Amino acid sequence: MKKKFLLGTTAAVVLAAGTFGAVSANASAPQAAPAAAVAEKADADRDHLRQTTHLTIEAATKAAQVTLKAAEKEHQRVSVAVVDRNGNTLVTLRGDGAGPQSYESAVKKAYTAVSWNAPTSVLAGRLAQAPNLKDIPGTLFLAGGAPVTADGGPIAGIGVAGAPSGDLDEKFAQAGVASLGD
Repeated sequence: MKKKFLLGTTAAVVLAAGTFGAVSANASAPQAAPAAAVAEKADADRDHLRQTTHLTIEAATKAAQVTLKAAEKEHQRVSVAVVDRNGNTLVTLRGDGAGPQSYESAVKKAYTAVSWNAPTSVLAGRLAQAPNLKDIPGTLFLAGGAPVTADGGPIAGIGVAGAPSGDLDEKFAQAGVASLGD
C-alpha cells in the first residue's frame, strides 16, 4: 500500500510539473517596444552619461620614469607618484636613497594637485586665506605636485617628494607632465 501511495504521489507531482511547464511555455511573450521608442530611450539615457579621458598605465609609467630621471640628473633622491582623477595611485617609484617619508608625501602631493587642478605650490599659498584646507584627509599643501590635464580638466596628478626644496620637487613633477605632451 505504501508503494502504491508513493507511486501515485510521484506520478501526480510529475504530471503537475509537466502541466505547469506546458502552460508556462505557451504563455505569450510581451510585445516588443517599437524601434523608434527604443532609440529615443537610448538617446535619453546617453544624456546622463559622460565620457572622460584617463591616463593609461603606460603613460603614467612613462611620466613617472621621466620625472625620476629628471631628479637623478640633478642628483636628487626622490619618490614619484602618479594618481588618476579619483586619487587612486597608478604608479609609484622610489628612487635610490629616497627618504622613507617621501613615498607617502609624493602620493599626497599628487592627490592634492589633481583634486584642485593646480600645482601644489599655488595651493600652499592659499593656506593663508583658508588654513583649514590642510585638514582635508589625504592632502599635502607643499610644493611638488602638478596636475595632468586634458581639455582643461584634471585627469591625473604627479607628485614628487624628497628634494631639499618643494620648488625642485615641483620642477621634476612638471617634467613628467611635459613628457605626456609628446
